[in-house]
Amino acid sequence: MESIKTIGILTGGSDSPATNAVIRAAFVKAKIYKYKVLGIKNGWDGLVNGNVIELKRDLVSGILSSGGTILGSARINPFKIENGVEMVKDNIRKFSIDSIVCVGGDETNIIMHRLCQYNIKGVGIPQTIDNDINLNDYSIGFDSAVEIATDAIDKLHTTASSHHRIMILEVMGREAGWIALYAGIAGGADLILIPEVPFDYDYVVNVIEKRRERGKDYSIIVVAEGAKPEEKNAHIEVKPGLNSIHQTQLGGIGNVIAREIEKRTGYETRVTVLGHLQRGGRPTAFDRILATRIGIKAVDLIHEGKFDYMVCNEGNLIKAEPMEKVLSDYKPMDLDLYEISRIFH
Repeated sequence: MESIKTIGILTGGSDSPATNAVIRAAFVKAKIYKYKVLGIKNGWDGLVNGNVIELKRDLVSGILSSGGTILGSARINPFKIENGVEMVKDNIRKFSIDSIVCVGGDETNIIMHRLCQYNIKGVGIPQTIDNDINLNDYSIGFDSAVEIATDAIDKLHTTASSHHRIMILEVMGREAGWIALYAGIAGGADLILIPEVPFDYDYVVNVIEKRRERGKDYSIIVVAEGAKPEEKNAHIEVKPGLNSIHQTQLGGIGNVIAREIEKRTGYETRVTVLGHLQRGGRPTAFDRILATRIGIKAVDLIHEGKFDYMVCNEGNLIKAEPMEKVLSDYKPMDLDLYEISRIFH
């Protein structure tokens, strides 16, 4: 096996809490192997434009509890830039990078996988608050986002009950309702609407009215931004595969639902869009530990010469799977857990 001397670390796509914990862990483990560690700035843009720095111990010291990423992030795809792949290869040669630790969601890691076909060595790390990467029970950042969303639900309970309102909390989740489902159950939401299960307005209104009959003159609804009503869901978009990188900005379904509820019931309905607050702040203890374990495993894979692999966590195990296997399939929603949530409606 070719000797590894220098590795690069990049963080791409949307940020999430505990990304810095990954950088810290990967750096420390790499130094045990006596590797030189370079920080690639702003995701794949850093390798397109040669924006690379050497990481030192003082740069990663104290970042375990800090949200965001000290390396910056961007949604840049070298395959969509003229001569982008050649620019990446040129900068890899310029900085003598032997392998890359790629931290990000499916879009960022699809690029890593495709670059491996150009003899660019690398491994992937699953980091996304959407928790939608296949063969992973939890992606880095998900637990922290759920904690933030749950806290928001707890706060909305008090104002909803005080003013006898329907309160809708819109959370992130274009195609995956994991944040909505977990936070909704943890926060005691009265309805949870997710992209995987088209919802029925008649059912939504019925739940609200039955609560009124029980003396509960307010309701909390948690909705993922990609949720859709049944009548508008004749065509369901499929999660992009290995050859498709998308950049879609969603949002606004909370307001659509609020207008429909008010029209059908006359009850005052308010919407809170949690937005990028879900990505910010300090990571939870769970995310810090998960990120630490995964960051270490990624460097071990490089040391073992196992490139084009994704670090995965299933059960309580940290293991590796081929990136093609991970990225070519959609992570199924836990519909059993969704059905559990419905017994509280």
